[in-house]
Formats: sequence, structure tokens, C-alpha cells
Amino acid sequence: MLNNEVKIYIGYFIFFLLAIVFSTLINGLFLRFSKTLGIRQNQTQTQNMIRWASTTKPSVGGFSFYIVFLFSFTAFTFIAFDKSDLFNRQLIGLLLASSIGFLIGLADDAYNTNPILKFLGQLMCAVILIISGVIINITDYYAINALFTIFWVIGIMNSINMLDNMDGITATISGIILLTCLSVQIIQGNFLSIYSLIIIGVVGSIGGFMIFNFHPSKLYMGDTGSQFLGVLLAGIGILTLWKFRDVPGPVIQFKQFLFPILVFSIPIIDTTTVFYRRIMRRQSPFVGGRDHTTHHLAYLGLTDRQVLFFLSAIAIVSSGFVCGMVYFYDFLESAVTLVFFVYFIILFSVMQYLYELGKKRKMKIESEEKKLKIA
Repeated sequence: MLNNEVKIYIGYFIFFLLAIVFSTLINGLFLRFSKTLGIRQNQTQTQNMIRWASTTKPSVGGFSFYIVFLFSFTAFTFIAFDKSDLFNRQLIGLLLASSIGFLIGLADDAYNTNPILKFLGQLMCAVILIISGVIINITDYYAINALFTIFWVIGIMNSINMLDNMDGITATISGIILLTCLSVQIIQGNFLSIYSLIIIGVVGSIGGFMIFNFHPSKLYMGDTGSQFLGVLLAGIGILTLWKFRDVPGPVIQFKQFLFPILVFSIPIIDTTTVFYRRIMRRQSPFVGGRDHTTHHLAYLGLTDRQVLFFLSAIAIVSSGFVCGMVYFYDFLESAVTLVFFVYFIILFSVMQYLYELGKKRKMKIESEEKKLKIA
């Protein structure tokens, strides 16, 4: 006879396969029957983004993420033997906040909502997480922790949304982040939990979506998907990556910041780069454009797939470092922490260098094209 834990492992695996299949079917149906919902086009600028691709495609992929996310709660009642997790206050907060994130994105895809309303919705997501106990404890002061949590949640929701500008990028990076959080759960012996099943389900739904989103894509996830993933990643990140705080210890522990920064390195670097450069150009950071790190890697001569593989490799390596540090956490010295902070700074600097090279190459090509037109 199989013991309960083995049965749960088998159940998790079966649910993962079902999530992939179900996501594939959902996206296939939406692709077949969708007409205008969430249509995105290169020439059409939304409130915060311009698509990189040149063809019109439906942005309905996010529906599969949310549907499988909801199924995770139902599946847990059949797979797990400890049902108390379903009444966890933090879990309820994550469910409500993720649902609001989904609705924010759905409204934006359907109506191109005002950026202020979108921001207020994101703020609501952050407040719900805080009230439910999903909060980043970086100090002994609740107000500071709450403000920092709001900054984190809104920042990640926008960074995931902004990163969704090229085929497969956001889905793949989000999948890597979730798998890293799952690995941390496993290392710490927390694999048999509802959060693990949620991660497995959403990663499976991303796998099914990638069948249609891998370059050349047939559909996009839209804001429906990116806003949902943003708040889910922010919440899961708080529960799994921000909790490494030594007690007793210094008021501000820089080691606590290391794991989230490395795991979310790609969206953090991209958003920071775009915000800074747009502000320096006296341009609104919320107005879309082809000035992301992904675009400048393409300007360098990389194909869309090569950009995806390059950024995915960085994300995997950075996440691998985090998993190693979590595994050897009891032996983690300050010097090691400093080394990996330096690694992130080097990574950030390299991306800025590549960004500038891509910018120069783009300007050179545009200059040559202009000369040809004049001639």
C-alpha cells in the first residue's frame, strides 16, 4: 500500500499534467473562437505598452492561468490529507488579491482603463495581501513593512506587465520564478502544501499557454494574464523568498533582500532600466515604447527566440544561486551574501552595456536607411 505522502506526490504530478492539457485546450478554444477581446496590434498603443510583433493577435491567454489557479483549490481537497490549509488567512488573501489582479487586467484588455484606476486596483491588491498577513517584515515597524509591501506588489505587477512585450518572455520568466519558489518550498520541507499545488498548477497552465505563445506566437496573455501573474508572483515571493530574516538580528538585513532580487532579476532590471531612461528623456515611464532590454537585445541582432533563451538562462542561473544559498542557509556568511550582491550589480551593468550597444546599432541602421531614402 502507498503511504499518504507518496499518494500526494502522485496527485501533484497528475495535476501538473492535467494543468498543461487543460491550459492547452482552453487557449486552443479561445484562439479558435475569439474575435476582438484583448486584440493587440503593433500599431496600436495601449496605455502602457506597444507590442513588438507586427501582427494582430488575441490577448486571451491569461484566462487559462486564472482558471487553473482556481482549480488548484478544488484539486487540493482531493489530493491532500490536511484540509486546514484551505482556511488559511494568507491563502484567502492571495486568492482575493489574485482575483482582483485578474479583473484589473480583464478590464484593461476590454476597455483600456485609465492608468489611475489601474493603479488603484493594484493598490487594493497590495492592501488585501497586507490585511491577510502576506506582508514583508523588513523592520520591526508595521507601517514601514506595509509601505514596502505596497511598493513590492505594485512594482512587480507593473514589471511583469511591462516585460510582456515579446513572444514567450513573460510566461517563461514567470514560470522560472514560480519553479524557484517551489524549489525553496521543497528544500525547506514545505512541499506538501496548497501553495505548492497552486504553483504546480499555474506552471502547468503556463506550459500549455507557451504552445501558442512561443515565437512566432498565435496569442498573447494580455493584461489579464500579466496582472494576474504579477500579483500572484508578488504574493508567492513574499511567502517564500522574503521570509529569510534572522531573529535576533540587525534592524535592516541586506541578506533578506538578496533572494527576491536575484529570483526577480530579469523583470527588476528591465523595469528599472526603462523607468530611469524614460525619466531622463523627460518621458512618462508609463507610456509604452520599444525601449525595453528585450528590444535592445533584438537591435543587437538576436532573434526573438535567442532573446528568450538568453534571458531565461540568466534567470535560471540566478535562481540556481538562490536555491543553493537556501540549501546552505545555516552556513551562509556575510561575505557570500556580498559576492552575490556584486553578481547582481555586474549583471545589471552588463545589461546596461548591451542596452547601449543595441541603441547604437539601431541608430546606425536608421541613419543608413535615412541616407538611402535621400539618395
